[in-house]
Amino acid sequence: MNMLQQHTSFIKQSATALGFDYCGIARAQKLDEDARRLENWLNKGFHGSMHYMENHFDMRIDPAKLVLGAKSVITLLKNYFPGEQQKPGTPKISKYAFGKDYHDVIREKLKEFIEIIKLNIGEIHGRGFVDSAPVLERTWAQLSGLGWIGKNGNLITKQNGSFYFIATLITDLELEYDDPFAKDYCGTCTKCIDECPTEAILPGKVIDGSKCISYFTIELKDQLIPGEMKGKFDNWMFGCDTCQDVCPWNRFSKPNNEIRFTPLPEILNLSTKEWEEMTEEGFKKIFKDSALRRTKFKGIQRNLKFLQQDA
Repeated sequence: MNMLQQHTSFIKQSATALGFDYCGIARAQKLDEDARRLENWLNKGFHGSMHYMENHFDMRIDPAKLVLGAKSVITLLKNYFPGEQQKPGTPKISKYAFGKDYHDVIREKLKEFIEIIKLNIGEIHGRGFVDSAPVLERTWAQLSGLGWIGKNGNLITKQNGSFYFIATLITDLELEYDDPFAKDYCGTCTKCIDECPTEAILPGKVIDGSKCISYFTIELKDQLIPGEMKGKFDNWMFGCDTCQDVCPWNRFSKPNNEIRFTPLPEILNLSTKEWEEMTEEGFKKIFKDSALRRTKFKGIQRNLKFLQQDA
């Protein structure tokens, strides 16, 4: 086994030992096709008021702009499918937010991952990203052979569906590269398009982010949700999983084994009335380590009011 193979093998074994479910590696390169697609998407205003999407365009499409001398992009997947579901009739919350905030959990693992690599391979330069930097992580996952991008814009794995967090590590370490995932197993299925409550999923794997329930309930900072969305939220209070819940590939989803993703009892059980009666102090205490902090107490209150107008 040569040095390249040894390093690659070590990295994949370490990823597994740290609790990641998949690890794929692609050659660091400029993503010209994605650049054209992203530019077109932004020009059509599909990002709504998420103006940060317009920033750092060059960094999004070129890993060398994020890590000098970048040679490899390592993609890691971590399952978040919960073993328990919410009680029927409770305000619906996206499954990724059931437990501890994944940003904190995965950042910690990425930091450890980089330290392990440095300790065993030597001084390398690398940066880890999880959903909060200008990285086109789903493209890198597909280029690393982990799955394909479905009609709903999510990365889908053939083995276990799409309920995965994606983490990316860009490094100047040369490694062996996996073959890109070449097939698309969505076929003629259009369930995600047909079932999207706000018709945010367009043909050609294009998502109009400005019409997505996740956008309205989390990203939109306005005090009012547009009136034309009335009656369309299907009781989603934070995020939306409809396009994943109806995807046939997610029948293969298995509960995660990450203790920190254990669902908060309040998320599973609180009734609409209990949510409405919650104080800001109570919210901050219960959800201090939760992704629900992202929309803040005022955002939750606004979303609940909007859902009550739907009722």
